[in-house]
Amino acid sequence: MIKVEPKSNYKRIDAKASPSIGLCTNSDFTDNYIHTGSPPISHVENSVNPLEGYPKLQKLRQLKSKQVADHATRPFGCRRKPDQIIPTVEKWIVENKLQFDVIMIGALADNQFIYPFLSQLPLHKLCSKPGFLFIWASTQKIRELTKLLNSEYWGKKFRRSEELVFVPLKKNSAYYPKTEFHHDDSSVPLFERQQWHCWMCITGTVRRSSDYHLIHCNIDTDLQMESITPERESNHENNAIPENLYRVVENFSNSNRRLHIIPSYLGINMPVRLRPGWVILSPDCIMDNFNPDKYQSELLRKSTIKSRSSSNGSPHYLVPQTDEIDELRPKSPPPSGNRRRND
Repeated sequence: MIKVEPKSNYKRIDAKASPSIGLCTNSDFTDNYIHTGSPPISHVENSVNPLEGYPKLQKLRQLKSKQVADHATRPFGCRRKPDQIIPTVEKWIVENKLQFDVIMIGALADNQFIYPFLSQLPLHKLCSKPGFLFIWASTQKIRELTKLLNSEYWGKKFRRSEELVFVPLKKNSAYYPKTEFHHDDSSVPLFERQQWHCWMCITGTVRRSSDYHLIHCNIDTDLQMESITPERESNHENNAIPENLYRVVENFSNSNRRLHIIPSYLGINMPVRLRPGWVILSPDCIMDNFNPDKYQSELLRKSTIKSRSSSNGSPHYLVPQTDEIDELRPKSPPPSGNRRRND
């Protein structure tokens, strides 16, 4: 779904003017970057609308977005200092019997101490089963995170499923990693890592073919690029997590209990904006309005409660789906045996 500019738009270098370098080939993005300073990703034409040319998927995204918005709870924020986040979560678990089906952890910021935080967080009690974790980290810290996820303790409780990647479009973007450099002896950066990584983990067993009430349509790709619209660029509207990353999660899972934990301060240049349908726990929350009882009461009004037993016996709080969404959503192909019988 990634569309690049036609080759005729690339700038060519005159071999006579620069005999040592010769001609840049039109399709060589790296060579083009060396001589023009234009990074390869800037030649992606449909970064704002990746579904351009796919009318059915565009319609499906519109229907899903409306359905998620119609059944979302109000935006909830819980402002806690970093050292109070884990005690707050423990209180929710013990006193309020709170669980969430979708939990996102971290933000696109360099100062997120994800490894020690995850080592102390009682995720196996906070996350329902089946449930989904989305954990964001820089390229450097994703290696630490991978060691943790491969450990015996985590391996028994959470299955690492997929990796998402987010790439900012410009070097002056608020999401451009600030510390992901390789230096030589002169302290001049030789290479810069542009991307952010997210491990998606699953508790329990989920199959799209049979558990379509829990996981739905694969509208989005595993590679997400920053979407810079004229409105956002003029208003300088940044967020700890870009909107399209929230949307990836909402499109993937039909669960209505969503929690986002940001364990560290982010600073004034990276505000934490609340989002309908989410509880956001962070020291930088603009609003501190979370009440567990009111939240659970609103969930009951906004969700379809499915009594189909999960692994721990608790009900599912789901975003209801329409026949049109079910018709348009991508589906797993039937088993080969069924295809032969149908033939």
